[in-house]
Amino acid sequence: MAAAKKAVLGPLVGAVDQGTSSTRFLVFNSKTAELLSHHQVEIKQEFPREGWVEQDPKEILQSVYECIEKTCEKLGQLNIDISNIKAIGVSNQRETTVVWDKLTGEPLYNAVAAPVSPGPSVPVAVVPSGASVPAAGTSSVWLDLRTQSTVENLYKRIPGNNNFVKSKTGLPLSTYFSAVKLRWLLDNVRKVQKAVEENRALFGTIDSWLIWSLTGGVNGGVHCTDVTNASRTMLFNIHSLEWDKELCDFFGIPMEILPNVRSSSEIYGLMKISHSLKAGALEGVPISGCLGDQSAALVGQMCFQDGQAKNTYGTGCFLLCNTGHKCVFSEHGLLTTVAYKLGRDKPVYYALEGSVAIAGAVIRWLRDNLGIIKSSEEIEKLAKEVGTSYGCYFVPAFSGLYAPYWEPSARGIICGLTQFTNKCHIAFAALEAVCFQTREILDAMNRDCGIPLSHLQVDGGMTSNKILMQLQADILYIPVVKPSMPETTALGAAMAAGAAEGVGVWSLEPEDLSAVTMERFEPQINAEESEIRYSTWKKAVMKSMGWVTTQSPESGDPSIFCSLPLGIFIVSSMVMLIGARYISGIP
Repeated sequence: MAAAKKAVLGPLVGAVDQGTSSTRFLVFNSKTAELLSHHQVEIKQEFPREGWVEQDPKEILQSVYECIEKTCEKLGQLNIDISNIKAIGVSNQRETTVVWDKLTGEPLYNAVAAPVSPGPSVPVAVVPSGASVPAAGTSSVWLDLRTQSTVENLYKRIPGNNNFVKSKTGLPLSTYFSAVKLRWLLDNVRKVQKAVEENRALFGTIDSWLIWSLTGGVNGGVHCTDVTNASRTMLFNIHSLEWDKELCDFFGIPMEILPNVRSSSEIYGLMKISHSLKAGALEGVPISGCLGDQSAALVGQMCFQDGQAKNTYGTGCFLLCNTGHKCVFSEHGLLTTVAYKLGRDKPVYYALEGSVAIAGAVIRWLRDNLGIIKSSEEIEKLAKEVGTSYGCYFVPAFSGLYAPYWEPSARGIICGLTQFTNKCHIAFAALEAVCFQTREILDAMNRDCGIPLSHLQVDGGMTSNKILMQLQADILYIPVVKPSMPETTALGAAMAAGAAEGVGVWSLEPEDLSAVTMERFEPQINAEESEIRYSTWKKAVMKSMGWVTTQSPESGDPSIFCSLPLGIFIVSSMVMLIGARYISGIP
């Protein structure tokens, strides 16, 4: 019997999508942007101590090899020839820090990570007053907090009138970003210290570790990163697009361990045979695209114009707004970051980034803590039963408020309850809370950019909830647009790889971009009703503030004697009572 004829689909492009909880490899048709096949592998997170979050770099690398191999096998079963894969892109979790030995290829410590949390918590940044606030631009994550004391000590060295860290990087000094994690490794891990002293150490975020390993590792692996990932380290000058000596000196980071910074779309190196890959699948294919996950989603959503924005709905929400060739520094608690640079000779684009701390996490809270739903999918059914919150508002400030408030004293509240309120109204209010928080970030972006959004492009797991998407359109009072193909992060990495000079199988010219089928949600309420609901939400937010004070039980001092007048009153009352009993002769 003759062998089945291989399907001819034109040039294909693969994308590694390496996230905090899983790794995937996806293959797209470069002419239609159609997803042909993919494979996913879960990866573990390790919590060696309270507040410490780590991942095994070798497990991450092995998961990439496995995903590539399994996806190639699936393509073979579909009679698709893998020799048509002309390029590979990489999209990755940002900020996670790896240091490895360039002579042995072995990691010198686990990757110090900032993965998605099993429950909400708030990253900490340092402000001049010494108060703790949520770190700008982060999602609801278990931040690795081992570096908090490092951050506090560094902050004391920044002149009050010259925050050169923020002006050069667009980032607040925070435990979240790579520089302080790397500083901790240099201070506390002898293997890292020794490798640096002997010029054996290499540093990188996950993209650097993967590209170095996939292009040969100890046998000529390419040590590089792209501008989007470099911009999340706090060592990279987003204006000059170079590692900054003043920043490296400030953090005490030797510049020789840093990767070369490249554009997001160029050939970095070729895939090399690995013992972990059967038959050396995809050997010789160029790795030619690299973007941090949120930038990849921006590209995958084709937000190439000034003022275009996307929102990714997950545990939290990440909002990025393309600000073009200019750095816009926020006055409302947002981050300035590099959006992409799609070619060595192409211009850099910047973005404002903001986050909603609690999005999908509030649904899990209703499921795991209150038990009013058994699965996350049930919330849409409950909300649909009533179609309104009936005046109930839910502010999920479980550990304080993020942008634009930055109020660590806030705590979650559900208000506006009546005897009529039931779990369906609370479910509806929880969905509304995600939408109201998104509007607050977008309002801040509009004020910073001066370019009102005409529509919002969305992606992420929660976008399958049609009630949520319609609520978002009503509350923003602009259309919400959702692509029918949800894998926008991987698509962005594939587009960057396929468009690279020397590959050229994916055109990014507007007239050549494939028309993507979109689901569009238009506002269905009038503008006045939208504003009334939003203003009531803001009233509820104000009610949530000030719950935690320095004298509260949460501060660790529940004693009634923390109030001096009350303490004096109690002590004097006890003395009088004892005296009275003594005088009266009562035993």
